[in-house]
Amino acid sequence: MANTSPEIPHESAAASKALEMSFELSVVPVKDADRSKNFYQNLGWACDLDYKGANGYRVIQLTPAGSRSSIIVGSGLTDAAPGSARGMHLIVSDIVATRKDLLQRGVIIGEIFYDPTGIFHHADSSYLASGPNPERKSYASYASFQDPDGNVWMLQEITARLPPHTEADETHFTPQLMEEVHREFQRA
Repeated sequence: MANTSPEIPHESAAASKALEMSFELSVVPVKDADRSKNFYQNLGWACDLDYKGANGYRVIQLTPAGSRSSIIVGSGLTDAAPGSARGMHLIVSDIVATRKDLLQRGVIIGEIFYDPTGIFHHADSSYLASGPNPERKSYASYASFQDPDGNVWMLQEITARLPPHTEADETHFTPQLMEEVHREFQRA
């Protein structure tokens, strides 16, 4: 049988221009769609869609305030176990105020922490320190909470976005993060 796949040009990654993509949606596995819908709406998220189909199929799209990305919860959507989602980050401009707001909404949320290495938080909590980053550097403070099924959300405080090219004396970010960004830029 002849190969009918389109021929892919052999360009280097640096030479080819990437097509624009946008992350828009993540399916969050839950057991009880209504309970999940109520939980996320209590966070202030908009319910964009609540579709009930045949045989228990259900699609509920929810969008955090100010976000371009959404989640979908429901039934018949995924074979992932309810509560198995990890590593989902909600970006906030003031982690202290956001944590306080979530507590007032009845959400059980962990204490704020940071990783002294300054790059990203370790999974092993022995590497973490209590409280927000002492200098409130962008990308450096976190707090986590779970939805009723145990899906884990991480708040991350970002007050300045990391541009593709930054100056070595940039002060919004941890020195460790800037060192790695510059090292990566020099490799490119």
